[in-house]
Amino acid sequence: MYPNESVFSLVLTLHSLELPEANIYPAFIFGLTTYLFILLCNLTIIITICLNRNLHKPMYILLLNLPINDVLGATCLFPQLLYSIWSQDRSISYSACLLQGFFVHLNGGASYLILTAMAYDRYITICCPLRYGAIMTTNNLLRIIIGMWLFNVVAITVICVLLLPYRICQTHMTDLVCYKTPLMKLLCDGIEVNNIYGLCCIIFYHGLALSVVAFTYIHILITCVTNKQSDARVKALQTCGTHLVVFLLLEINTLFPLLAHRSEIIPAFLRRVFSISNFIFPPLVNPLIYGFKTKEIRLKVFNSFKSKINSI
Repeated sequence: MYPNESVFSLVLTLHSLELPEANIYPAFIFGLTTYLFILLCNLTIIITICLNRNLHKPMYILLLNLPINDVLGATCLFPQLLYSIWSQDRSISYSACLLQGFFVHLNGGASYLILTAMAYDRYITICCPLRYGAIMTTNNLLRIIIGMWLFNVVAITVICVLLLPYRICQTHMTDLVCYKTPLMKLLCDGIEVNNIYGLCCIIFYHGLALSVVAFTYIHILITCVTNKQSDARVKALQTCGTHLVVFLLLEINTLFPLLAHRSEIIPAFLRRVFSISNFIFPPLVNPLIYGFKTKEIRLKVFNSFKSKINSI
């Protein structure tokens, strides 16, 4: 048992990577290459949207939050993981682990809120096109963005604060990355309070996202079916299909680790793989299927590269 007054001086041990010595350098190079590729793709989308006035529209401003959040998510994992691979040191201070857990959950919560806001924007665009300008004004757009980030920061801060008052009985983490579930397994007591609040957050985030996406997509589908303009119908379905792929990918990567921690049937190594997959696959896939697949962004990116090449 470890006293509360020394909790921030504790050093935790994350689960071993179990890498053979011959695989250390290849794993480090592969991880570093993946991280740099994620940064390149997402920063390209961010810079493209920021520098082109033609993309300063509600749809793209909301989309801008997605690569920003993906960079945050990847940065939660890769720097610490790469250091662990290079040094073969899996120790981390409790305060650093708690900080990592804060950003891990901030990333997850923001992903749901951003995709929810984007689903609402698509609904207004397709189902209420004549009222779009009046509804998605600059002020309303700022309210949506500030509101979702502010709510997310407060909700995730409470998750981390609820872990602080309770005693810690062990320092060995059962996972590869710090987040609420493995941190709770270190506590001697207080698990009930954290479980109740955590369950409320899961119900809210997943319930809000699923209900909004289901509502908007049903109405979008009805509108597309009744729309006589085939070009508009195809474009709407393509846009919504892309959004749905990103949303389903997030659901799979988020729900599986939550269920795996509560089941003895699922192997521990599979649970650990899925616990870090949400910081790898969405940041890799999102820029490709949501950014570069969007015609306006793709053209701006290609034109920028073309102008740079011609100027050399």
